Parts: sequence; C-alpha cells; structure tokens
Amino acid sequence: MALPRSDYLSNVWKDGIFDNKVVFCTGGGGSICSTQVRALVHLGANACIVGRNVEKTEAMARSIATAREGAKVIGIGGLDVRKIETLEKAVERTVQELGGIDFVMQVPLPPPIHASIRNFLSPISNLSPNAFKTVIDIDTIGSYNTLKATIPHLVASAAKHPNTATNPDTGGRIIFISASFHFTGMPLQTHAAVAKAGVDALSASVALEYGPRGVTSNILTPGPIAGTEGMERLGNKAAEASGAAMRSNPLQRYGSVKEIADGTVYLFSDAGNYVNGEVLVIDGGGWRSPGSFEAGSRKYPDYLLDDSFARMSLLERKSKI
Repeated sequence: MALPRSDYLSNVWKDGIFDNKVVFCTGGGGSICSTQVRALVHLGANACIVGRNVEKTEAMARSIATAREGAKVIGIGGLDVRKIETLEKAVERTVQELGGIDFVMQVPLPPPIHASIRNFLSPISNLSPNAFKTVIDIDTIGSYNTLKATIPHLVASAAKHPNTATNPDTGGRIIFISASFHFTGMPLQTHAAVAKAGVDALSASVALEYGPRGVTSNILTPGPIAGTEGMERLGNKAAEASGAAMRSNPLQRYGSVKEIADGTVYLFSDAGNYVNGEVLVIDGGGWRSPGSFEAGSRKYPDYLLDDSFARMSLLERKSKI
C-alpha cells in the first residue's frame, strides 16, 4: 500500500518535475534515504537503491515503487561500498535497465556483517586504529568509490540537461549525506567526525572540478530525525523522556524524514540550479545551540521565553552569568 504523500513530501512541489530522471542511491533501504528516494519517485523519477541486506533492500524498492503508478525501482542488496567493483556492477545494471543516471545520493554503507559499526560511541583512548580505519573506509572511501563509479554518467546527464538559470530540466547532480560533528568537534565521535569532514572536503572538490562540466555537488546534513535507526541507536533515551533533548534545539523538536526529503528535492530541482559546493544543514539550528548555557537557575530557552532575563538590568545580568 502506498504511503500518503504527506509522510514524505511537502505539497509545495509540483508533480512531474523529475519525469524520466534516474536516481542512484546508496543506503536507500534506510529510513531517511528511502524517504528521499520515495519523494523523487513520486515526482517522476525512477531509481536504483543499493544496500547491505538483500531482502530489506529489495522489499524497500518495491515499497518505494508504490509512490507513483508505473515507477521503476531496482533494489540491489549485498553491496559493500569499500569495493568499487560492486558499485560499478550496480551502476552498470542501473544504466542498462533505467537508461542512465541523473542524480546520485551517497550514504555510507557498513559491511553486511557489521551493520552497526559506523554508529558507535568511543573515547579516543578506547578507539583502536582498526576501528578508526574501518569508519574512514566506509564513510570517506565509500563516498569516493560511489563518486568514481557514477561520475561519468553524471557528466553525461549534465551535458544533456544544461545548468542554466531558466532550465527546469535538471541533471548531473550528486548529494553526499554528512553530519555536523566536525563543525565543532564532539566527544566520543572522533571517528565519525573525521570521516564526515573528509566527505565534506570531497564534495567541495567535486564542485570545483566538475562544476565547469555542469555537475553540482552538495552536502546534506540531517540533524536528529525522529523515528530513524540512528536516533534509536544513539539517542539519549533519558534526555528524550525528560524533554531535555528537544529543549536544546532552537525549534524545540526533532526533525522529520519529510523535511530531509524536501531538502533533497530542492537541491535536485531547478530551484537549486545555482547551488554548488554547499552544505545544507537541516537540523532546526541544533548545531548552533547554546547547549549548557544557563542564566542563573534558568536554562535555554526558558530565559528567552519568559522575558525574565530581558527585564534585568545590565548589572543583574552580569551577576547571573
């Protein structure tokens, strides 16, 4: 049964804007990425999603295909992004069955036997060189391998769909999914922070080298998204139960998968024609959060919402900080 559009796509987008386009997505079986692909398919695209688990990936492909009558969605499981030959085979099948590749979304895939290896907490003192290397191999090297396997097709798509200020027929675009750990650094996430910093640097280089050929490369960085595997694995259950986790975000809530899908549509549509080499953070402003800052006994955002801090004299404010 098809999911209601409101679960994965805002009403602002017009049906058919991605007619006859093909998207290739690693990690397409995940809760966020499957929603991104589902939105693109609803708007006219066909797709190939690749993942670790064969059964899960194929089942998700069938589910995504219900987003639009006549949609073609291929699911390829058992793929390891550290081995470029497996990506090349998936790309070859996509081109043969769907006719090309216009859009790419790169989400790192841990190897099948270590499904949670990328999402773990560890201080540097307990982080082995092998564990650190494995995360780099999956996230950074995996992103590079995906790029190498797909870039010839993105260049061809960009040539077919020139990037102009007025052309709504887009193509030749890649989005890397990243994180915000490395913006400020984060305890217990050194491995992820270093790996994602590398992905951001890779995207910037792609934008510079392939921009002259019409290809755009951007980073999409989700914040805490409700109902996802990542939140289930790494979320602070106690902080969530007390509401403290949401209080630290300026918008006082977690994001939804639909909001990440909307950002994806924006970058792939003609609304994003002139966006290249950028990092789009969709986290409600969370990475900029004042965190543990307190004004006397009041925590963020209470001292803003009740105006008590605003009514204090300058001398009183200084005594509270």
